[in-house]
Amino acid sequence: MNALEGPLSFATASAWFAQAEALSRAGQLSLAKVAQCDSAGLALLLELKRRAQRAQQPLHFTDVPQQLRELSGFFGLDRALGF
Repeated sequence: MNALEGPLSFATASAWFAQAEALSRAGQLSLAKVAQCDSAGLALLLELKRRAQRAQQPLHFTDVPQQLRELSGFFGLDRALGF
C-alpha cells in the first residue's frame, strides 16, 4: 500500500502533484501520516480521485485523520473523496 505523508498544503502540493499519475493508480493510499491538510491538499486528493476515475481504476483513501475528515466535511467533499 502507498501512503501520503507530512502536510498536504499549498507549500507541498506541487511535489505531490508531480507524482499524481502514479499515486492515482495505487488503488489504495493511506493518509495515516498526513500531519495537516489545507485546501490545496484537498485539491490534490480530488485530482487523484479524478485521474483514477478517468483511468477506470479504483482509488480508496484509508486511515483518514480527523482533521482531514472535518475539513473535507466542511467543504462538502467527504462523499466525493469516499470518506
